[in-house]
Amino acid sequence: MKLVNSLGPNPRCVRMFMAEKGLSLETIELDVVSGDNRKSPYTDKNPGGQMPSLELDDGSYLAETVAICEYLEDLHPSPALIGSTPEEKAQTRMWQRRVEMNITEHLYNGFRYAEGLEMFKTRLHCLPEAAAGLKEIVQERLAWLDGLIEGKSFIVGERFTVADVVLYSALDFGAGVGQTINPQLKNMTAWFDRVSARPSADASLHEKAKGRMRGA
Repeated sequence: MKLVNSLGPNPRCVRMFMAEKGLSLETIELDVVSGDNRKSPYTDKNPGGQMPSLELDDGSYLAETVAICEYLEDLHPSPALIGSTPEEKAQTRMWQRRVEMNITEHLYNGFRYAEGLEMFKTRLHCLPEAAAGLKEIVQERLAWLDGLIEGKSFIVGERFTVADVVLYSALDFGAGVGQTINPQLKNMTAWFDRVSARPSADASLHEKAKGRMRGA
């Protein structure tokens, strides 16, 4: 099994998840800046063209960041980053879904349609006129989440989960492209600092990003 890896917050999410579990995989590096992930031969195996993906031993590919994390958790259940019981797993998936639907997807599209437009305009259907509104939604939903994590160490209470990994990877990237956490959001700021202090946060940074591209 091999990790098809690159710069970017989604590959960073999988690397951070792996670091939390103490896993290492052989990697295949693709250059997303030049668009190697958007053309053959990569799209022959992963037609979505997104990064990262797993090349399984039979030569097939598994894509979608959280699907990869769930697959790795099934193979290596301890430490549990999704859950050890049906209730824990459902709670984690509920919050992971809320994080993605309310925050991270808007953050990424806000970047793609503005700062990243030159890179993405030939790869995706971009809506530059939507960028400012999407960024406003991110801030509104961060304020919403700020109230919900009052008194909690992590998004799902005291358990560090994939929901934290997904959100942290997005927000650390966002901090480098003009989408920072409002400092008035004390709970979110404390949460971000708490996750930043975990060894997996530094260990998951891509070598090409260190000192140049935050959060990738």
